Amino acid sequence: MTDTGTGEPEYLSPEFLQDMAGTFGLLASTMRLHIMWVLAHGDCDVGTIAGHVGGSVPTVSHHLAKLKLAGLVRSRRDGRRQIYLVDDPHIVTVVRQMVDRMRDRSTGLGRRRGVGT
Repeated sequence: MTDTGTGEPEYLSPEFLQDMAGTFGLLASTMRLHIMWVLAHGDCDVGTIAGHVGGSVPTVSHHLAKLKLAGLVRSRRDGRRQIYLVDDPHIVTVVRQMVDRMRDRSTGLGRRRGVGT
C-alpha cells in the first residue's frame, strides 16, 4: 500500500479495483497460472508450453489468447512459429512470490491455513 502520510490507505477507484480483480481472475485458472510460470523462465512456442503444462496445443492456445488480450503475454514471429513471452514483468514477480510463499507454507515455514485466525 502507498503511504499517504496520514496513516490512511491510498484511495483505489472501483474501476481500478475491477481491473485488478480481472487480472487476478485470469491467474486464478490453474492452466493460465502454469503458463505464466513456464513463460517466467523463458520464451516458448505453444507446443513447448503445452508439453510443460500437460495441455493440448488448442487448449494452451486458447489460454494464451486470453493472457494476450489482458496484456500479460505477447508473441513474436520466429520463422513459422509464434514465440510467447511475458509482456508484464511485474506479473512474473507476483507469480514467483506466490510460488515461494506457497512452498514455504507446504514445508511448514509459513503460517498454516486457519492457524492464528
